[in-house]
Order: sequence, then structure tokens, then C-alpha cells
Amino acid sequence: MKRIKIILIGIFMTASIISSAQSKEKNPFGLVYENAISENIDGKVNIHSVTYKLNGIDIAANVYTPAGYDSSKKYPALVVAHPNGGIKEQVAGLYAQLLAESGYITIAPDAAYQGASGGEPRHKDNPASRTEDIRGAADFITQYPGVDATRLGILGICGGGGYTLKATQGDKRFRAVATLSMFNSGEVRRNGFQNSQIATIQERLQQASDARAQEAAGGKIVYAGVPNVTDEIIAKTTTDLYREGYVYYYRTHAHPNSTFLYTMSSLLDLMTWDATANMDLINQPLLMIAGSKADTKYMTDEAFAKATNAKNKELFLVDGATHIQTYWKPEYVNQIVNKLVQFYNESL
Repeated sequence: MKRIKIILIGIFMTASIISSAQSKEKNPFGLVYENAISENIDGKVNIHSVTYKLNGIDIAANVYTPAGYDSSKKYPALVVAHPNGGIKEQVAGLYAQLLAESGYITIAPDAAYQGASGGEPRHKDNPASRTEDIRGAADFITQYPGVDATRLGILGICGGGGYTLKATQGDKRFRAVATLSMFNSGEVRRNGFQNSQIATIQERLQQASDARAQEAAGGKIVYAGVPNVTDEIIAKTTTDLYREGYVYYYRTHAHPNSTFLYTMSSLLDLMTWDATANMDLINQPLLMIAGSKADTKYMTDEAFAKATNAKNKELFLVDGATHIQTYWKPEYVNQIVNKLVQFYNESL
């Protein structure tokens, strides 16, 4: 155990150096990723904080415009959907910024009930709502000055990838669909990560039902998930996804709007939902990206196999990468962005 702690301290120090300049205090936009925009400069990618209404809820988003942006011209556009527990200032913003550097107008919104967006109760994680978030982002960005609505694509990351698959099954405004480190929230909340909780499905559904009843009676909202973690908890975590995720979200790329909490009653919807149901409805070009060493890769494999009608579908593996490393590690991020740009250039 002592040896493990020493190794983790080294991980924290290395990653802290990578993102130390991107703290909320040092970046006026609150961005926490390496080389994030710190000011808008003519001739470079710029960031624009926007808000819009979606079903009566205020949605907060960041729009990234390419260098030399001219609203009288027409640009392809991309929606970037953030991970579960994530927000627009983290990995979603990183990819939105890098893709804008390649000439795309991109939008990274916070999901309703999460981040800087409105909605009560806080941290509600409803699949239908997350899917509607993606459609709402399309509504907004296709009306943005300079956007060519006929060239709209999407990138869904982690949980946002699962919701992206669901949204694009029906919404054909999205002409090209890509996922990165896709996470099927329904499957994992139902069966547990790597199918580790199948034996307790009914017990957890009962807990969700009780939580819903308590909310309906005006009682306290019950939350599931992890509010904070200690170094000891991180050291004892055996799966790469959660151990590295704790480091990313609670140490190196922490942001006050980001949390692993979600309402217990959300499980009523999550556990009866699956991102891969009706995958045959996706007929757009499909690119699914995962790290070759990711312990979540099985979810990408399952979804990819079911996308029987997708046009020119491709599974791209990032050699040596784990799930969380695709969020920040420069050598992996560069590979992924190059692949995404090639895909969108060919498909849009």
C-alpha cells in the first residue's frame, strides 16, 4: 500500500504541473485544461460565453470561433457533449478549442441541471434530458452567425458519447457522428461497471424508488455518487477509469461546477435506458474512438457492432491510451484531433 501511495503522489505532481496554469483563478474563463484560451485575440480562436433557453431552462455554453472568423462566411459546426460529471470547461472545452483551430465553429454546453446551466434539482442525470441537451445545442448553433446548418457534426465524450449515439439515432441534422471513450450510462448504472453489480439491480431500483417517493413528499433529495475523495481512496481504487478519473476531476482538472454526484432518483430512468438500443437507426458516417488500454472499451465495442446501418463506420483505437488519458495526454489528444479533423472534413 505504501508503494502505491508513492506512485500516486508522483502522478499527482506530474499532472499538476501539466495543468497548474489552468486553474479557475488564473483563467478568466474558468477553463482548466492545458493551453486553454486566456484572452480573445484577433486572428486566433476566440471563446464566447452564451446562454439560451431549452424547455424553460437556462443553458450555459461556450462557443469557439476559428481564427479570422467572419460572420458573413459559412463554416461547418460541431456540438461537443461533455462526460458524466464533467462540464464545458474541462475535456469538452479542450476538444472544442482544438477543433475550432481546424476551422470549425464549435459549441460545448453544460447539460441542464448540471454545471452553470439551470434546472432543479441539481445534478439530475436524466437520459432524455441529456439527449434533449444535444438537440438544443443543435438548435442554437445552427442559428449562430456564420454556421452552415447543412454541415453539422457532433463529438460525444464518455457519457456524452452514449447520449450522442441516442440523439443521432433520430436527429438527422447531425451529418457526422463521433464518440470518444464512449460510456453507456444506462448499462453501467444498471449492471455496474464491467457488469459487477448485476446481483443488486432490484435492490438499487428500490433505493431509487424510495428516493423518488421522498422527493415527492417534500423530503430531502438523496444523492448517489462521490462528493469528494481522499488520496487513500484513490490509492485503493483498482479500475483505471475511476482511479484516474478521481485524479482528473478532483486534483489536476478540478472545477467547482464539476461533480460526480447525481440524484438517486435518476436511477429510475438511467437503469431502464441503454445507449445502444436502436443503434441500427444511425445511418450517418460514424467514427468511434477509444484507448486500446481503456477498461471502458467494451462499451464502444458493443455499440460499434450494433451500428449495422452506419455509413463508412470506423473504430479507431489510440494505442496505449486509457479512458481518462484521452482527455488530456498531449500525444493521445493530438492523434485523436487529427483523426477527428480527417473524419469531419470527409463527412461534412
